[in-house]
Amino acid sequence: MRHTYPKSGAPVWIDLHNPTPEDISKACAECSLRIPSREELDEIESSSRMRSDGETLTLSMPATPYHAGQEPVSSPIGFVLTHKLLVTVRFDKLHTFHKVGEKLQRDGASFTSAQVFAELVEAVVDYSADKLELIKADTRRLSREVFQRSSHKRRTIAKKSKALRETLVILGDTEERLSEIRETLLAMQRALPFVGDRGAAWLGEDVVARLKVALADIQSLNDYETHLTDKVQFLLDATLGFITNDQNDIFKVLTIASIVGIPPTFVVGLYGMNFHNMPELSWTYGYQWGLFLVVLSIIVPVAWFKWRGWW
Repeated sequence: MRHTYPKSGAPVWIDLHNPTPEDISKACAECSLRIPSREELDEIESSSRMRSDGETLTLSMPATPYHAGQEPVSSPIGFVLTHKLLVTVRFDKLHTFHKVGEKLQRDGASFTSAQVFAELVEAVVDYSADKLELIKADTRRLSREVFQRSSHKRRTIAKKSKALRETLVILGDTEERLSEIRETLLAMQRALPFVGDRGAAWLGEDVVARLKVALADIQSLNDYETHLTDKVQFLLDATLGFITNDQNDIFKVLTIASIVGIPPTFVVGLYGMNFHNMPELSWTYGYQWGLFLVVLSIIVPVAWFKWRGWW
């Protein structure tokens, strides 16, 4: 799908949404530009993501859009920027691009390709900030759930284990979302100085100033993303710690039960022997004596563990 802005007159921004190789070839011929393919945009080395050919700047960055009911899939965004035209190549629906397109149509004022690029950069930065705010709320909720669950001593082991396993899954998904945002922000952090340096002669002072502000925002978002990553790691460590404590409690109960069972087994085994010279066999209350020793041999170890605070 192809979107052209403005709708009439000479195009300033051509947005190619999920183009085929034939669409890219046609756009290259019409614009007299080399527009990268999906395979070229997927390259991760800096030399492939940022190229300069005279006044033509070619950039790419990863993006991971989120759609309701669908698994997020990372896909690249390509930018081919000249002083007269901006061509973008994307392979997923990005509401930030639609938002900028609607704004350009609504305002109706003349705009340059550099100004459109600045609008797109600011929209992506705002989107990343919104996603970080959502993750911040998620981490706060997870923090309350992790520590409140662990304070409920009366919950069954099965319920606590299930809840903690679900928390691990959520933490893994949160870390994945942070990683995707980090990848986009780092790519933009490298790309914006490149654009500002190579296009300084024709970008315009207003665009250069906007890119500098966006770069400062990206730096602050990177710092905040690091803070959230540390918090997710802390919650992961805490969750694993609670799981380990629950396992230790189970092993402690099994250990105490096995130790408490040794003395009664000894008493029962001792008086279970059949020898003629055992004086207890002729006792009137020998049976009661044996039961008393069994009960006493259970109570003494349990009382000892309680006194020592081991149980």
